[in-house]
Amino acid sequence: MLCQDCGKRPATLHFTKIVNGEKSEFHFCESCARERGEMIPGTANGFSIHSLLSGLLDFEPPGGGQAAQPLRCETCGLTYSQFSKIGRFGCSDCYRFFDGKLDPLFKRVHGNTVHVGKVPQRTGSLIRSRREIDRLKRDLQERIAREDFESAARIRDRIRELERRLADG
Repeated sequence: MLCQDCGKRPATLHFTKIVNGEKSEFHFCESCARERGEMIPGTANGFSIHSLLSGLLDFEPPGGGQAAQPLRCETCGLTYSQFSKIGRFGCSDCYRFFDGKLDPLFKRVHGNTVHVGKVPQRTGSLIRSRREIDRLKRDLQERIAREDFESAARIRDRIRELERRLADG
């Protein structure tokens, strides 16, 4: 979506204003938002979504963010500190170089480190059943490792029941 003011740059700031019960939506690039005065009051350089997220998600390590040796992508040279400011990686290798810091970030943002997607309500029963079987199999392995064989047997029976239902259609 392009900025509705200049029509040149991508709209990165989306405002919804409600005045006297009337809702108005605005989509601006950062430059046009700054020119129009659409910023968060009290911020030094205006509104930056990346600064907001950096603060909320605690991108920087404790101690002011100055590590002895900054974490840097060997391919593009982007540092983790730069990533926390701009909110984007410089290249595809950044995922590998910053891997250790990404899992906690994904956990805070998404609540998990693995994407599972959404399942349609009407037609997703097959997918939900398979996911339930996978979850029960993991649980079964945990119970066996803890030598909780009675619970493991109940889980095994539940897995067999679900697999039989899937086979029957």
